Amino acid sequence: MSTGEIRRIIIIGAGQAGGETAQRLRQGGFEGDITLIAEEPVAPYQRPPLSKAYLKGDLDLDRLLLRPPAVYAEERIALLTKTRAVWIDRANRKVRIEGGRELPYDALVLATGAKPRRLPLVGADLEGVHLFRTAADVDRVRERFASGAKLIVIGAGYIGLEVAAVARQCGLDVTVVETAVRPLARVTSPEVAGFFLDEHTRQGVRFVLGGQPAVIKGAERVTGVGLTDGAELPADLVIAGIGVTPDVALAEQCGLTVNNGIVTDRQCRTSDPNIFAIGDCAARPMVHFNSQIVRLESVHNAVEGAKVVAATLTGKTHAEEAPWFWSDQYDLKLQIAGLFHGYDHVVFRGVIADRAFAAFYYKGDRLIAVDAVNKPGEYLGAKMLIQAGKTLAPDVIADTSRPMKELVASAR
Repeated sequence: MSTGEIRRIIIIGAGQAGGETAQRLRQGGFEGDITLIAEEPVAPYQRPPLSKAYLKGDLDLDRLLLRPPAVYAEERIALLTKTRAVWIDRANRKVRIEGGRELPYDALVLATGAKPRRLPLVGADLEGVHLFRTAADVDRVRERFASGAKLIVIGAGYIGLEVAAVARQCGLDVTVVETAVRPLARVTSPEVAGFFLDEHTRQGVRFVLGGQPAVIKGAERVTGVGLTDGAELPADLVIAGIGVTPDVALAEQCGLTVNNGIVTDRQCRTSDPNIFAIGDCAARPMVHFNSQIVRLESVHNAVEGAKVVAATLTGKTHAEEAPWFWSDQYDLKLQIAGLFHGYDHVVFRGVIADRAFAAFYYKGDRLIAVDAVNKPGEYLGAKMLIQAGKTLAPDVIADTSRPMKELVASAR
């Protein structure tokens, strides 16, 4: 089907990926029908602040919205809130929503996101045990997010550490339980992980590393967490941050190719040429990393997918950016560019003890990623290098007497 024949586009999922897609289609000149299906009762909003400023109470939901709700009507985008898609009829190109109504499409975009993993433990359904994905999840946590309360965070990834940081700033007593031997084990090097462990410990967070929860204690409400070694940790609140799983139920139901996400090509097109998948639910080739198929959970990936799909459906092209991520913890801003997996050595620029440094990851002689802590110049410079497929020798990177901007200009 040519782009000129596409008059009806349905987007299932109204997170950042879905909301951005609808907007960018209009910005790209698409004049046909756009329907955006949202399970939540609100317009698309940013999720990263949920574990930071929103949890802390510094931002309300209106300030998280990608755009004011009125904009969707103004731009003729049919936003169906509190609506769940339950079936995709690929043969007849229809989406059935709860209640039985069927909506026809010429092109369909799956932006179904991911679902938080639930604790596979007795007691996980007690009051006071929380998952952390939506604004409603955070609202329930904030009701008891009070100074002096005992919080157990299970999982020391980005979400877990961000929640721990906000909790300490709000005066809660915080313990983080992590099955790995260090925090951030899946996403950064031992050196950077050790830095964040030290920082959180200095702020008063207690860690149980290599700890395995066995049971959530309590009658009607949580009172503690029991570990497999017999230890018991008292708790008023438990927040599970043990990762997410891609929401691929609709894709599997209609027979699309799925492998740790809905598999797509570089244009985000699935095994059905009329269906696209983007954001946390999708696995696509990373052009800057030898086209390996990767599923990423990030704002950048959501927005990038929206740009790619909008360009494809309006007959345009889009030059892909290298992946980037960030995390705010206390007064530390961690900015990441590239993918560090498979690195064989790391070079530091700056001194870790100064709380402002960057870790450059190499695979052979090729720069593949950077973790920059309070070093925006190093982050931006490395991002430009990775984007352009250029590199710098490790000894050049380590030379802090030369500004990063100068080093980037000299790269080959």
